Amino acid sequence: MNEMVINAENKILGRLSSLVAKRLLLGDKISIVNAEKSIITGDRKSILDKYKKRLQIRTATAPWKGPLHPRMPDRLLRRIIRGMLPWDTPRGRAAYKRLRVYIGTPNHLKEAPQVPLPKTECKTMRKKVYLSEICREIGWSPLKRD
Repeated sequence: MNEMVINAENKILGRLSSLVAKRLLLGDKISIVNAEKSIITGDRKSILDKYKKRLQIRTATAPWKGPLHPRMPDRLLRRIIRGMLPWDTPRGRAAYKRLRVYIGTPNHLKEAPQVPLPKTECKTMRKKVYLSEICREIGWSPLKRD
């Protein structure tokens, strides 16, 4: 079992997530840092509309029971990766438990070597939205650090 640290800064979210899901199913333990700096490519308005529309999905009888929608970048990235795993099987659940996602870089992972992933880097593009911007629009308010 390999332990990997992946920096999500300027990485395309879908490509990063699919590669991470494959590695998790192979048995690797993965920590993703800087989740809020990952990128979704496309038109800003349509992406924000899609995520805001998703928040309106709820049950009519008991909306507090769910579905619960993640608003923090680390939780949202975990949920995206979970959608790419076979969640209904024990193998998929075990793979999901090997995933850790962090906002920023925690102290215990600052010295760890980071693994580069091929074809996930976002070059200069006009149409892109950072995950932190999406999360702020749907209700995440980051704590201010001094």
